[in-house]
Amino acid sequence: MLGINCSVNRCLLFALLIFAAGLPITAQTTIYNVPSTDVVAEQTAYLEADFLAHFDSTSRGGFQTYGYRVVYGARKNLEIGANFFISRNGSRTSPKEFQPNLKLKVYGSERLGIGVSTGAIFFVPLDKAAGTRTFGMTYGNVSKTVKQARGMRLTGGFYRLVGAKRSVGTKTGAIIGIEQPVNRRLIFLADWYSGKNRFGYSAAGFSFAITKRQFLFAGYNFGNTGRANNFFSAFYGITF
Repeated sequence: MLGINCSVNRCLLFALLIFAAGLPITAQTTIYNVPSTDVVAEQTAYLEADFLAHFDSTSRGGFQTYGYRVVYGARKNLEIGANFFISRNGSRTSPKEFQPNLKLKVYGSERLGIGVSTGAIFFVPLDKAAGTRTFGMTYGNVSKTVKQARGMRLTGGFYRLVGAKRSVGTKTGAIIGIEQPVNRRLIFLADWYSGKNRFGYSAAGFSFAITKRQFLFAGYNFGNTGRANNFFSAFYGITF
């Protein structure tokens, strides 16, 4: 979906054209895990260091994942980015994945408190441990800010996986999120991907503004299916 009426195939084509045109591939703005309707300001960069872990032995599903996310405001209402993650899960080879992405803010009104965005993310395995097929996710979402509730923002939308194997699981689902300011530095965040797949998690945590340019995020993630399918995550972000 590119714009409100764009098909999934057109959105994917648009994404491919952007990268083929040679624009710098530089992570998407998110609530916690799901995309928000925000985009990074033009000619501004955002860098984030990520840590995710299920604190248990690897034989019982324990893992640690490290990565970075970078986002750049390529132009007004358009951000492009790239993520890289490596996991340690007890296997001989640590899975590595690269995730180029883009997001277009289709509509935004501060007066009405409404935002609309669409985007695409590609998941590129860098070794056999991370998989053998590149696939993509396209999505569209809408947000509404409720000023009477201390600036609470609600987000809802959908996602679709394109080019994924059948074994990936659910290919179409819903995304929802909430951002509730507690004070001028602290925000409560929660979001959810529906479906039975690698994205099917709910998450809740807090964002703390260390300075105007530096942020800390910490929270917990709970899988839609599977026993003990949960993990802790913490992120540090800075804008330039």
